[in-house]
Amino acid sequence: MRRRLINSTLAVVLVVIAVFGVSLVIVETRTISSSAQESVDSEALRIASIIDSRLAGGEPVDPAVLAELSGAKRYATVRMPGHDPIQIGTRPTGSVIRGFAEGERGETVVVEEARSVVTSEVGRTLLIIAAVALLCVVAAVLLAVRQANKLASPLTDLAETAERLGSGDPRPRHKRYGVPELDRVADVLDASAERIARMLTAERRLAADASHQLRTPLTALSMRLEEVAVADDLETVRDEATIALTQVERLTDVVERLLTNARDPRTGSAVAFDLDEVIQQQLAEWRPAYRSAGRAVVHSGKRGMRAVGTPGAVAQVLAALIENSLMHGGGTVALRTRVTGNQSVIEVTDEGPGVPADLGARIFERAVSGRSSTGIGLAVARDLAEADGGRLELLQQQPPVFALFLSREVRSRSERPEQERPVR
Repeated sequence: MRRRLINSTLAVVLVVIAVFGVSLVIVETRTISSSAQESVDSEALRIASIIDSRLAGGEPVDPAVLAELSGAKRYATVRMPGHDPIQIGTRPTGSVIRGFAEGERGETVVVEEARSVVTSEVGRTLLIIAAVALLCVVAAVLLAVRQANKLASPLTDLAETAERLGSGDPRPRHKRYGVPELDRVADVLDASAERIARMLTAERRLAADASHQLRTPLTALSMRLEEVAVADDLETVRDEATIALTQVERLTDVVERLLTNARDPRTGSAVAFDLDEVIQQQLAEWRPAYRSAGRAVVHSGKRGMRAVGTPGAVAQVLAALIENSLMHGGGTVALRTRVTGNQSVIEVTDEGPGVPADLGARIFERAVSGRSSTGIGLAVARDLAEADGGRLELLQQQPPVFALFLSREVRSRSERPEQERPVR
């Protein structure tokens, strides 16, 4: 590209020089020739005028006097009636330029100048024109090289940026070149880099969320299948198979939810559902794990509530909180349901040390964990809660109290609070 720009610029300059240079040479040659002819004609008239004035005054006319008075620098021949011809200067050889003049007393003056003098003057003019043309060509080449570098270097940078994007490095360069068209291309590449970076981040986030969220359903499914494998009673096999199928359905729901959130985290499929069913399902799923750890998980509070949300998403949020209490908490884990305003609230607490003071509200940030864990579970749980218009908050750090707020379905008849009693 650099060579093309230089060649095109140089071609334009050479065409301009050729057109205007030839015209200038022709004009200058004619001007110099005309000026030389006018000069010899003027000198002939001046000599004739001097001769007329001397003859009128009766003064002698001789070559020395004429040369001195006229300041003649060229060869001149003077012919007067009744006198011998008078010659002034040295007669030139070769081609000459002649100027003629006649006096009032019949004298004639012929002034001659060698044409080589005019040719030399034309040559000097041509040399000056050629020098100027050469300077123009050099300046054009330098300007073309500068412009080529100014245009080619940004294109090289943009090509490197595009290659870097193709190799998986989506960092935008935010570099501009002062050329609107090139800056537009740079803007598009930077915008593409940002989109690719967001896509890669979403893919990595999906992979991390999937590995974390699918772990619990797969573990539960594996436990149920092990029960089926060792069971001898047909009825027990059927029960465990039914539970396993339920786990498969939940696993499918988890996958669909993860894919939905990966496409658009704000997309939800909220419906009115029985909150007790979701809580009982989670209690049944986690009790074996808690029994193995010598701990208990209980439910207390208001019953018969209907909330608005996605049952699968609410189940995942509760699973994350219950698993978090199993891994990092201690003692009995309690799920308490209550109503506040137009919201249904599920509080999850345990008897463990709680959330460290230095974490606080940062507990819901990704990769933030008080123990040796991934720090993904609570972040995913918060995203799931917000996708259906709810919210997940840490109400108390020590002992820990996490609260899931969901919109409550308002029924025509008033709901009467039931006695809160723990269920094991």
